[in-house]
Amino acid sequence: MLRKPKPSEYAKYYGTYVGYVKGKDFVKHLIDLRASTIKYLSNLSDEQWNHRYSPEKWSVKEVLLHIIDTERIFTYRALRIGRNDKTPLAGFEQNDYVNFYESDKRTPASIVAEYKAARSATIHLYQNFSKEALNRIGKASGYDVSVLALGFITVGHEMHHVKILKERYFPVEKTISVEEQSEPSD
Repeated sequence: MLRKPKPSEYAKYYGTYVGYVKGKDFVKHLIDLRASTIKYLSNLSDEQWNHRYSPEKWSVKEVLLHIIDTERIFTYRALRIGRNDKTPLAGFEQNDYVNFYESDKRTPASIVAEYKAARSATIHLYQNFSKEALNRIGKASGYDVSVLALGFITVGHEMHHVKILKERYFPVEKTISVEEQSEPSD
């Protein structure tokens, strides 16, 4: 039986992400979020994928690549802890990663394909963790964290960034659908 992680199972600063996730079935959220994120992104034009709402902020491409990288790191942590590896796991500096994305060389389709692949791997891993593995606690970034909490944090992290995309980049009603992009202009 799934449950919400206790505050003692994650660093305090992840509380916002855990709080985004309603209910106990974070795996269902991983599946549903994949579909809704892809639907939202599919309505963006190539130009919109390169948009930054402010010069110092990430582009839409960089936001999605950040979501992918962070999911991979959280899932790697979950794998290690779930397999009872007691090694403390290092943190990562997200801004150092974004500097090496080379997102200007990537197409939106290639980024979405990578997102789908990463998400599929995450879903399969979590679907096959036992209750005992989900409840295991390890150290990451100097804090105790459970495998279960890492699943909730992964979901909440994406929800946080998609919310920002929808509020500060392109509200749903301002995106251009694929059909509108292909219509000839007079």
